Amino acid sequence: MNNAKSSLTRGFLQKVILFIARIGADPNDSDEMRLKKRILVSVVFGGIFVLTAMGVLYIVLGEPLAGTIFLAYVTIMFFSLILFGLMRRGFSLFSLSQIALALIVSCAMELILGGFANSAGYVLYGLLAPLGALILYGPRPALGWFLAYAVLIIISIFLQPYLRPANNLPSTASTVLFGMNVAFVASFVSGMLIYFVSQRDLAFRLLRGEQEKSENLLLNILPKEIAAILKNESRIIADQFDGASILFADVVNFTPMSSGMSPTELVELLNEVFSHFDTLVEKYGLEKIKTIGDCYMIASGVPRPHPDHAQVLARMALEMQGYVGGKEFQGKRLAFRIGINSGPVVAGVIGRKKFIYDLWGDAVNTASRMESHGTGGAIQITRATYELIKDNFVCEPRGTVTVKGKGEMEVWHVIGVKRET
Repeated sequence: MNNAKSSLTRGFLQKVILFIARIGADPNDSDEMRLKKRILVSVVFGGIFVLTAMGVLYIVLGEPLAGTIFLAYVTIMFFSLILFGLMRRGFSLFSLSQIALALIVSCAMELILGGFANSAGYVLYGLLAPLGALILYGPRPALGWFLAYAVLIIISIFLQPYLRPANNLPSTASTVLFGMNVAFVASFVSGMLIYFVSQRDLAFRLLRGEQEKSENLLLNILPKEIAAILKNESRIIADQFDGASILFADVVNFTPMSSGMSPTELVELLNEVFSHFDTLVEKYGLEKIKTIGDCYMIASGVPRPHPDHAQVLARMALEMQGYVGGKEFQGKRLAFRIGINSGPVVAGVIGRKKFIYDLWGDAVNTASRMESHGTGGAIQITRATYELIKDNFVCEPRGTVTVKGKGEMEVWHVIGVKRET
């Protein structure tokens, strides 16, 4: 029985809260406007009940004028709330009228009851005007309302000698009302501060989350050292590296193979292969520069100089070769041409949109030629790379190839790592 009553009570309260939340609501309202309406309507709705009780109390205690002002205030609040709920427009007029009435009524009560002390602290209610303006309109309008509140306080100070020295409220009632007024205003201020601090903390958490997403996205595009520079400085990023190695890897017969595949199958195949290559890049501490179609480009010694840049890149190339040669992808066997060259390069960031960290120089062009003039399933290198890795890797001479712009060049195939003796 008690559970049933409790459920009915909760259901009734939920309906009341939902009804209040819908007053003045418009489907076209932004989230911010919807929140402002709910705050103002809730305060006005609650104020109607509280101030009605206060008005009756003052009449009973022998202050009919003060009670009448409260009841008149409640009447204005009630009809303005109904009008706002029916029209769903005029939020500015509705909110400004409530802010102004709060300031006027607090001043009127103070003067009618005999000044600061005799009015049981009704001057504090005037603070609701600048606080309400702060919540609904922002800091600048709130400052104007605070200045109006300060002016009314100054006027009240000058009028204090001309006000009646006492009123009809019993001392006990006056003390209780003073405590209630202070508690009400303090509760309102505390509630608003708690709400706004919680919203600020939430905004900071969301901002940090978005910053982390942005940083992760940036790190997926750029090396972390370059990303850090771009975040903190506004300058052209261009660096010279005297010693670096570059690898190009390309699928053999990719065009005829792809013509017989659906777009989804094609993308899934490349994603599977290149994702594993990305894992190897992280494993060896190298830098993926870009993919162009079925071509994968890696740099070693850039942007972090490394004395063993060629050896590390050769090890990764062998592991790439082993991975591709050891399994099928979408039911197909793949063979990669891999070309490596070593030498000086220029590295930097180009573009304002969809920018990229890229490499330039003869060493880059030659590495690309090593791949395009290579053999499927082989790792082809230049003499520059061979001289750097020959003591640690088994390399097989393959004679010379004609390279556009370079002429005849000696090349080797990397077969494997030399065993230590």
